[in-house]
Amino acid sequence: MTAMNETNSKDIVNVSLYLKQMAAIQPYKRAVVFPAGKDGEGRVTYSHFTFQQLDEESDRIAAGLAMAGIRRGTRTILMVRQSLEFFALAFALFKAGVVPVVVDPGMGLKRMLSCLQEGKPEAFIGIPLAHVVRSLFPKYFRNVHYFITVGRRFFWGGHTLRQIRELCPTPHRMAETQRDETAAILFTSGSTGPAKGVVYTHGMFDAQIQQIKAHFNITPDEIDLPTFPLFAIFDPSLGMTAVIPDMDPTKPALVNPAKIIEAVNNHGVTNMFASPALLNRVGRYCRQHNVKLPSLKRVVSAGAPVPPANIERFAAILSDQAEIHTPYGATEAVPILSIGSKEILSETKKLTERGFGNCVGRPLQNTEIRLMRISDEPVETWSDELAVPQGETGEIIVKAPVVSRQYFGRPDQNALHKIKDGQEFWHRMGDLGWLDKSERLWFCGRKSHRVITDKGTLYTIPCEAIFNTHPAVFRSALVGMGRPPRQTPVICIELEPGNKTSKQIIEQELLELAGQFVITQGIKIVLFHHAFPVDIRHNSKIFREQLKVWAEKTLGKNHP
Repeated sequence: MTAMNETNSKDIVNVSLYLKQMAAIQPYKRAVVFPAGKDGEGRVTYSHFTFQQLDEESDRIAAGLAMAGIRRGTRTILMVRQSLEFFALAFALFKAGVVPVVVDPGMGLKRMLSCLQEGKPEAFIGIPLAHVVRSLFPKYFRNVHYFITVGRRFFWGGHTLRQIRELCPTPHRMAETQRDETAAILFTSGSTGPAKGVVYTHGMFDAQIQQIKAHFNITPDEIDLPTFPLFAIFDPSLGMTAVIPDMDPTKPALVNPAKIIEAVNNHGVTNMFASPALLNRVGRYCRQHNVKLPSLKRVVSAGAPVPPANIERFAAILSDQAEIHTPYGATEAVPILSIGSKEILSETKKLTERGFGNCVGRPLQNTEIRLMRISDEPVETWSDELAVPQGETGEIIVKAPVVSRQYFGRPDQNALHKIKDGQEFWHRMGDLGWLDKSERLWFCGRKSHRVITDKGTLYTIPCEAIFNTHPAVFRSALVGMGRPPRQTPVICIELEPGNKTSKQIIEQELLELAGQFVITQGIKIVLFHHAFPVDIRHNSKIFREQLKVWAEKTLGKNHP
């Protein structure tokens, strides 16, 4: 049953309806908990909103936004750090029908400004530093007419958030948003292609909440530690308490494990989202210091393939009943598949390490997955002739209520990523994989990362998994030197921290290991890199494009 049915508002679909329901059911339960500082003894102190307080605060802000001219459909940049205000603003925007435009600040100033300009914003809500950037680069914000500062306002004018809260004393009436109405524009990180503004509808958000709640069996009595800000928005809608971790969300690979452990233990956290990089860092720390996290019953890790060794290490610090889930998806389509650690460690791990790929599970409810012939060209209309047989590697395409139908203002990218099928659309994930007889999908890497040699095509994830089994290897990355179809495969290696074995011995052992498997027998070049470049969102996706350039410079472009 969706939120709109439960509220007898048959035509209204809005994620904030879930918050109103939870505020009525559990008004005094904590909705959001934020680390506010430390007391005289060095203990962490917290501030919080209850569900009732969050609902009332977001109502107040939504009413003020309308009075200030920021109304339904207004595209609005939101640049606010994780905080109580972030949650209140997010739900206020949904309630008012305002369209937030959200960009990763870690992608670099120039790319961030380009994305913000591409979103054609009309309003700007941000912390003082964000307004300083806006003031220094005015050409990117020519169409912005409304300004709100979260914090102290200086020379740039507009309202402060405090003023917005006081503009309208009357209760706010929620915008009667529709299922296909734009709810937000969320930009991809641009880690595997150009950053694109994904158009989220209110129906997409609604479908995501239903999908997450049903698949993970989430109940309102749970407490979540969301280490990725955008995922935190789902918590109040699911009735979970969101405990905001004390960390820089743009650098999960550098998180202080002690602070994560402290938050889990202080609040009895039952659910945690962690990128593979954060999972790895905290898991290693816990193993080294013999720390257990018994309150956690569910860990969700996504953003990049999660190595089985990483899962096995973290599972050892959890209770026997707990499980680590590794859902698969993208900004345009999430979640669409999932698999749990028990199935991975008991069955698929050994196959992954032999080069079968990374098993990412079965399709979730209302999700249809197909594999099509690998192509770099646009496909306008679906035909069954495009499908590949079961067991063969193809490009992953998906159709589901959680899948975005378009990019904002990018017809060129729509042509490359969307395939019309009657009145519906398939989304091309840009990833490769194959389906086994149990309808499980095995992920084989990005389409753009495949290495095409004169002896056949190599896929990154299956090949790398073989090299990753070496005890001295932290991670590996397959790149192709030269141009298809005569590329030379090169395996780049990042060693485990503190490794003491000589690189010459490791290289010899890796080549011997490669010779034992058909898919890696043609890899004859090993390069050692001190630290792979990774994405800014999860610190887990390897920038193979940069490693390819580095490899060619290291070996020389004309290397045979």
